[in-house]
Amino acid sequence: MKVLLINGSPRRQGNTYLALQEVAQQLEKQGVESELVWIGNKPVQGCIACYKCVGGDRRCVFNDDLCNEVIAKMADCDGLILGSPVYWGQPAGPLLSLQQRMLVAGKPYFVGKPAAAVCLCRRGGATAAFQTLQMPFQMLNMPIVTSQYWNIAYGREEGQVAQDVEGLQTMRTLANNMAWLLKKIKGIETTDVPEYEPWTPLSFIR
Repeated sequence: MKVLLINGSPRRQGNTYLALQEVAQQLEKQGVESELVWIGNKPVQGCIACYKCVGGDRRCVFNDDLCNEVIAKMADCDGLILGSPVYWGQPAGPLLSLQQRMLVAGKPYFVGKPAAAVCLCRRGGATAAFQTLQMPFQMLNMPIVTSQYWNIAYGREEGQVAQDVEGLQTMRTLANNMAWLLKKIKGIETTDVPEYEPWTPLSFIR
């Protein structure tokens, strides 16, 4: 079992990366392999609805970014998690462009595979960005993996997410739920429900 994690932040090892690393480490503890792909900080072409990818070799006609690379990786992966910082209440633009293109061009490699989104913000807008990233999954019959809360964590400066103990626990719970669902799909014997940590809440007004 393998899950592809996509870091949609232009900062290679910022808070989005750290949140996804928390997911990856927990997946490993559950016996699930993962691969983390960074979207980079160069422009990502948006979809122009040419549909030349449909019915062909399932590759996007634009081959100057990592879209086709991600599609190829998903052929060998069982699940997908997208991670993004929040910009103006929205996911990072390059990640949205990648998502829209890869789900059309590589549709057969995504349909029916469990998926989730993770969003990082300083203060607000995360729920809107989170919803935006998850809506396309429903159109491809991709089971959406939940957590104990929306998959959101907080931090502005690089590394600040480490202080969000509840946010990081949410990432671990997401990983546990993803692993549990993959095992169920694969027919691997597991518990009736995932095992959960005792809740570690964090309030910002003390």
